[in-house]
Amino acid sequence: MPDFSDWIGRSVTRIDTVTQRLFDKYSATMAPFLFEPGDRIAPPGLHFGVAPPTPETDETGPDGAELKGVFLPPIPQSRRMWAGGSIETLRPLRHGALVIRTSTITDVRFKQGSGGEMCLVSVEHDIADGNGTAIRERQDLVFRDPPSEGVPPVGPDQKITADWQVDASPLLLFRFSAFTFNGHRIHYDLSHTREEGYPGLLVHGPLQAAMMLNLAADKLGYVPQRFDYRCLAPLYCGARFGVAWDAGVLRVIRSDGVTAAEGQVRARGTG
Repeated sequence: MPDFSDWIGRSVTRIDTVTQRLFDKYSATMAPFLFEPGDRIAPPGLHFGVAPPTPETDETGPDGAELKGVFLPPIPQSRRMWAGGSIETLRPLRHGALVIRTSTITDVRFKQGSGGEMCLVSVEHDIADGNGTAIRERQDLVFRDPPSEGVPPVGPDQKITADWQVDASPLLLFRFSAFTFNGHRIHYDLSHTREEGYPGLLVHGPLQAAMMLNLAADKLGYVPQRFDYRCLAPLYCGARFGVAWDAGVLRVIRSDGVTAAEGQVRARGTG
């Protein structure tokens, strides 16, 4: 298997401003599932749209995402998925802040799974304003080959008990892709999504994380210091999904009752 250890430690820095337009676009995408701190303070999850990668067209791959070999290593597996991550909020971003986002590859490793060989990549983001680091985030990505028989479709609808019921509409997926400048075709191109073995368009992992984080803040009355989450099963466009809270544990639940993602509120510095 390839050795990409020399890619660990590579970083890229981008600069952005937390504008009113970012506030408006995020609110329009997430409402009414949004915790709003007020006083020109950014709601949780808005950082997903701050200083995102903005590759030129010739720097994108066949899947529409940034071409591997630009920042991420040239991993041979073609299918990329969001596996989870951790969000540590030291303090919220504020309206008008100049933000410097430094993204660093911290781990690249290959693993043999039930579906074959896969590559796991972790990227840490340091999101700083004029007073230093405001948000630290780890994003875990998985790369693997498309399955030979495709991914099983969603089962029959079940009654879901959840705090929020969200319509996974094409508009929601489009708006979140636009907000984060995410060109990955699995979120808008059904033919490409089926080529990768999925029965339908996929809901973004960060969107699910943002939903869980906003529900946690709504329940607590404040944004938790640290939120860890992982994606467990594909979540598809076209059906409603639930977002549920249970004493600091959060879940995204598909229409067939399968847990698509789960998260945990933690105190800062805990394992």
